[in-house]
Amino acid sequence: MQPEKHAHMRTPVPLVLASTSPYRRALLERLTLEFICDPPQVDESSRPYETPVALANRLAHAKAEAVAARHPQCLVIGSDQVAVLDNIILGKPGAHAQALAQLTAASGRKVSFHTAVCVLDTRTHQRLEHLDTTHVRFRPLSAAEIERYLQAEQPYACAGSFKSEGLGISLFDAIESQDPTALIGLPLIGLCRLLHTCGLCLP
Repeated sequence: MQPEKHAHMRTPVPLVLASTSPYRRALLERLTLEFICDPPQVDESSRPYETPVALANRLAHAKAEAVAARHPQCLVIGSDQVAVLDNIILGKPGAHAQALAQLTAASGRKVSFHTAVCVLDTRTHQRLEHLDTTHVRFRPLSAAEIERYLQAEQPYACAGSFKSEGLGISLFDAIESQDPTALIGLPLIGLCRLLHTCGLCLP
C-alpha cells in the first residue's frame, strides 16, 4: 500500500490566485495547496508621482480586489512586480528591440525588483500584505552576449528582459535577496507567513 500523496492538499479555505502568469502559478504549486486561477484584468499603469514600491503594493491589492468579489469565503492572492533602474520603471519589453535596450542599459548596473503580494480573506475582509525587494547586479554584457541570450530565451514577457530561473542567471554578477522566489514573481516566504496568519497549515 502506497503512502497517501500530499495528505495536506485540501485547504480549509478555497484559495484563488488572481493572476494569468504561468510563473506565479508554478511558484504557488510548490506549496502543494489546491487553488484556482482567475484573471484580474487590472490596469497596470502607474499614477503620477507614484513610487515603484507604492505601485507594486497598489497593483497587488487591486488584482486581489478585482477577483475577490467573485469568490466569497475564499483567500485571494494578488501579486505584482516592478523593476527599477535609476528610478525609471522597466516594464515588460514585449518585443526584441525593447528587450535589447533594457539589457544594454542594465549592463554592469544594479536593477531593483519590488515584488508585492496581497492576501484578501473574503470571509473577514482582512487584508494582509508583504513586499520583497531584490537587487540584481548585472555583469558587463557585450552586444553579442545580449543578442545570443535574447535569441535563446526570448524573455519578452518578463520585466527586466530575463528569466532568472533559466539562462538569464548567466547575465548576473550577484543577486541580493531574502527570498529567491520573489525575483521570479511571487515571494513564497512572505506568502507562507500571510497564509499561516489566515489559518492555513504549511507544510
